[in-house]
This record gives sequence, structure tokens and C-alpha cells, in this order.
Amino acid sequence: MAVNRYNGDRSWYAVSTYAGYEDKVADSINQRVDTADFANNIFEAIVPKEKQIEIKNGKRRISDKKIFQGYVFVDMKMSDATWYIIRNTPGVTGFVGTGTQPTPVSEREIEKIKKRMGVEEPKFTVNYEVNEVVSVVDGPFKGFEGTIAEIDSAKGKLKVMVSMFGRETAVELDALQVKKIDN
Repeated sequence: MAVNRYNGDRSWYAVSTYAGYEDKVADSINQRVDTADFANNIFEAIVPKEKQIEIKNGKRRISDKKIFQGYVFVDMKMSDATWYIIRNTPGVTGFVGTGTQPTPVSEREIEKIKKRMGVEEPKFTVNYEVNEVVSVVDGPFKGFEGTIAEIDSAKGKLKVMVSMFGRETAVELDALQVKKIDN
């Protein structure tokens, strides 16, 4: 008879996956949760994501980005059987832990992750100053350099003076469309 190496306490565990397989692995584990055999041992699998602002084709959009690339967090009672089920889920490369022993993630860390996931609107900070020289990295003015004339921190917008056709022209840009020029 096999001896159970685990205490069977309910904890969260970090499971490593192939890059890009996080959602598939979590879905597969969550489907197993619905089966009667594991409902009392495997409770939930999550892929921590947070909302981020990004610029695509000159437009600002909010998208979900994975907080931990290549990881899924599983709430489960560790046993030889549950270890085997998770470990043999397609896309899983292993548990995070020391040696062959999976290490539970602390409740405090899980609370921090869930809090980060629950933030609805991403916070935007404008780390620029008036008269700072910046380079435009996106949009129709990509490649131009200019000097910041005004900052609207609430909207994340900058008014940048760009030299075009021999004269300064004010251009309104998203703060994500420029970067500081290293001196």
C-alpha cells in the first residue's frame, strides 16, 4: 500500500505551465473540479490577470495581462491522487516547490494576488515634467522628438511641442505614446 506523502490540508499551490497554456490548464483543472471524484479535493484553478492600459494603432485600450506568465494557482488538498491529476494535466510542467515536494503559497500572497486581480481600472501615473524632452514612439508622429508643454495627469495626456516643417506645433499625445530621452 502506498503511503500518502502529503498532509491533505487545503492550500493554494503554484503550478508551472508551458508559456501560453495558462488558460487551457486552468480550464482543464476547473472541469475536473466539476467531476464528483475530485470536488472535495480540488476546488479552483486561477490564472491571475490584471487590467493594463496599452496603445494599439494610436488608440488607448484596456486589456487583461497575466501577472505571472507560465503559472496557474490551484486551491486543493494535496494528496498523491490530486498531485497526479494536476501533474498530468496537459500543459503542466510541474509544481513550484523544493525538490519533488510542492510548496503551498501563503494565504497572504494569495490575498495580494486576488486584490491585484480585483482592481477594475488600471492606475495611470504620468512620470513626465513640463519642458522635458521626449521621443514619440507610437502613432502618426512616431520618430519625432518634442518638448512637453502641458500635462493632464487625470487623462494621461501630454501636449508636446514637435518641430515640423521648421516650426513648433502642439500635438496632444497619450503618455504611453512617448518615452524619455536618456541624456
